[in-house]
Amino acid sequence: MSNNDYDTEEFESRQVYGNSAPITAFMNDEIIGVEPTASLREAAVALENGGVGCIIVGTAENVEGVVSERDILRAVAKGLDLDETPVSTVESTHLKWATPESTVGEVVGEMMNNYVRHVLVGENSTLIGMVHMRDMLAAYLP
Repeated sequence: MSNNDYDTEEFESRQVYGNSAPITAFMNDEIIGVEPTASLREAAVALENGGVGCIIVGTAENVEGVVSERDILRAVAKGLDLDETPVSTVESTHLKWATPESTVGEVVGEMMNNYVRHVLVGENSTLIGMVHMRDMLAAYLP
């Protein structure tokens, strides 16, 4: 067996959740955010310290947008000043939301249809978590 081959028995014995699994089983409920006036550097530090690829701009009760590693990288490529440029200039405001009752299949469909990598999970107008497309792979891969 080469390094790229899977042990079929082990692979087939693992739990696969699939489309009907609740999104809450895969969401990250640690909410990390910065104020809209925070600098790009402050956002980058929050991403690094949190060990996440995306943070919110605002609060759980008032999400203005999200900022990802990709947004920071684009800002660097454009030569924006990381200490002087507010995060609000690069935040993504095309936000997609799911409810705790949403299924993995519904959220994956939302991601694919809207070309987004992150979906916020909210309840009663408050953010309770976030899922990334990589989180969705866990539902399908044993």
